[in-house]
Amino acid sequence: MTSENERGPSQFSGSFESKCINTIRFLAVDAVQKANSGHPGMPMEASDLAYVLWTRVMRYNPKNPQWPNRDRFVLSAGHGSMLLYAMLYLTGYDLTLDEIKEFRQWNSRTPGHPEYGCAPGVEITTGPLGQGFATGVGMAMSERFLANRFNRFDFPLIDYFIYSLVSDGDIMEGVASEAASLAGHIGLGKLIYIYLDNRITIEGSTELTLSEDVGRRFEAYNWHVQHVNGYDLAGIEESIKRAKEEKSKPSLIIARTNIAYGSPNKQDSADAHGAPLGEDEVVLTKRNLQWPETPAFFVPKDVLVHFRQAEKHGDEHEKKWWSLWEAYKKSYPELAYEWEKMHKDPEPSQWEDFLPLFKPEDGAMATRSASGKVLQAVAPHIPGLIGGSADLAPSNNTSLKNFGEFKNTGGRNIHFGVREHAMGAILNGMGLSGALIPYGGTFLVFSDYMRPAIRLAAMMGLSVIYVFTHDSIGLGEDGPTHQPIEQLSSLRAIPNLMVIRPADAQETVEAWKIALSRRDGPTALILTRQKLPIIDRSRYASASGLCRGAYVLADAPGGKPELILIGTGSEVPVLLSAYKQLVDQGIKVRLVNIPCWELFEMQSEEYREEVLPSDVKARLAVEAGCPYGWERYTMAQGKIIGINRFGASAPAEELFQQFGFTVEHVRECAEQLLSSV
Repeated sequence: MTSENERGPSQFSGSFESKCINTIRFLAVDAVQKANSGHPGMPMEASDLAYVLWTRVMRYNPKNPQWPNRDRFVLSAGHGSMLLYAMLYLTGYDLTLDEIKEFRQWNSRTPGHPEYGCAPGVEITTGPLGQGFATGVGMAMSERFLANRFNRFDFPLIDYFIYSLVSDGDIMEGVASEAASLAGHIGLGKLIYIYLDNRITIEGSTELTLSEDVGRRFEAYNWHVQHVNGYDLAGIEESIKRAKEEKSKPSLIIARTNIAYGSPNKQDSADAHGAPLGEDEVVLTKRNLQWPETPAFFVPKDVLVHFRQAEKHGDEHEKKWWSLWEAYKKSYPELAYEWEKMHKDPEPSQWEDFLPLFKPEDGAMATRSASGKVLQAVAPHIPGLIGGSADLAPSNNTSLKNFGEFKNTGGRNIHFGVREHAMGAILNGMGLSGALIPYGGTFLVFSDYMRPAIRLAAMMGLSVIYVFTHDSIGLGEDGPTHQPIEQLSSLRAIPNLMVIRPADAQETVEAWKIALSRRDGPTALILTRQKLPIIDRSRYASASGLCRGAYVLADAPGGKPELILIGTGSEVPVLLSAYKQLVDQGIKVRLVNIPCWELFEMQSEEYREEVLPSDVKARLAVEAGCPYGWERYTMAQGKIIGINRFGASAPAEELFQQFGFTVEHVRECAEQLLSSV
């Protein structure tokens, strides 16, 4: 039976392609109007570009959105999400017209900005402008790495492009500039971005804030730059063809467009950026473009048939690829095995036996050094492990020996340069590959530069690993600008980010076990610059207790504790010494190590009560950072030794003394606490 939305007027003016493009345009207009919320201007201006991309250019299969060699589409201008949803519905993805009508509603599969995992075909969560742009660079780097590793003569197993629509806002954001610089430097020829040059932002004309020649800027970044009329279908297709032919540079196609194209009163106006057109203007726009005023969400039947040809073409593309794969397996069985291994969760049995074992007699060791040794040990056995540092690899210990440089050899060592913003987003793009486990290192204090990307990794549930070193005032003489104070507590506030601060080298091994095994979100390893003694596990609890987030490292001899000492990282050795002195004084004290709050909160109530008995009120938490949040473990009557001010420039030993992270101060506070509870 033909639905109301599939019936149309007896005639349309203009070409059939114009009818297809206006179908895209008015699905977006009607959805935004029904929601009474959203950004209609961008989908209206970019419908012609989307039509060319999805019907003439991109390789994809709506019935299997995850097939490996599909082209990727990134809507970096995520406020225009209805453009993407319209294309997904029209081309046959598992997204219905009724779900289009639920745009921006509770539990909808069509949220206000594209969200990875809500609807099939949405490759990435884009929200903050610039993040999609930079994440797409990571996607292209994944393509480069996988192609270099697996492609052989006559077997182009990996040969996909990353397309993106980017806005003035993307172009202005610093993260995009960092990513563009790196993409041009390493020559990512599979990256094709279309810049919607509508010259309008929320506050008005871009003349308010932007006077540079964007094309020349990107040429300076070593990009291939073209200019095109955003409504010239043949010109758009030709410019993309030329971009695909440019193998050694990423491409920026600057498309001159008009925001809210076709709206008599809001075209080229900021009014269409963040609000519905309004019912009257919707009617006027439909009349202007000779589109039926009713029903809303009208989809001509012949238009839907045309778009749904994507299902047939996509099936052909995918079948051709699987035929290539079957031949590839016969010709290169070892590489095929490695490919399959990389696309499965790495079994611990494949790499755990190679982890280093650290003992007290090895001497004191910084946890950043232990982390580097773990990386070296597991890298040969986890082929998808790839990463680097923001120009700090010698300090972060993130280089993989004997695995080559990414730029020139397709190796696994990435030099991100001094670009933490871009590094965070690029790691997300690589994490979206389904084959790679990316990691990136910098000083903990610079995690602030990466926060939007970390947040998006947590939203998308990506297996990204952050190696954050120089984790406290233990950094020393570089002073307060480089000494993290509030970063630990702020990272712990991000949902689905696992933050682990190991107390010694052996706990660092356990932390890497968690990070490498995790498949539902990112992990941040918080590591020291200064050396820490390796805890004697023959006398104290096993470091494997880290897997539960918190554990009793040393218990009260002879019965129930009257005092609980709690700590993480470099403060645990201090607490151990204080614990010994308090025990010698006859005090029943328990030492609890909580290297990962998130893991501890996942444990049963019974286990948490076993570790931190609720009837023991005398609790002292010690961490060289902002004390915010520790109240959950110290409770009202407990005490926290932390830092509520910025650091200072001095040797680390002096700083720990001045800030009270000494055995003597811990013991004194513990004694005072006992006397007051």
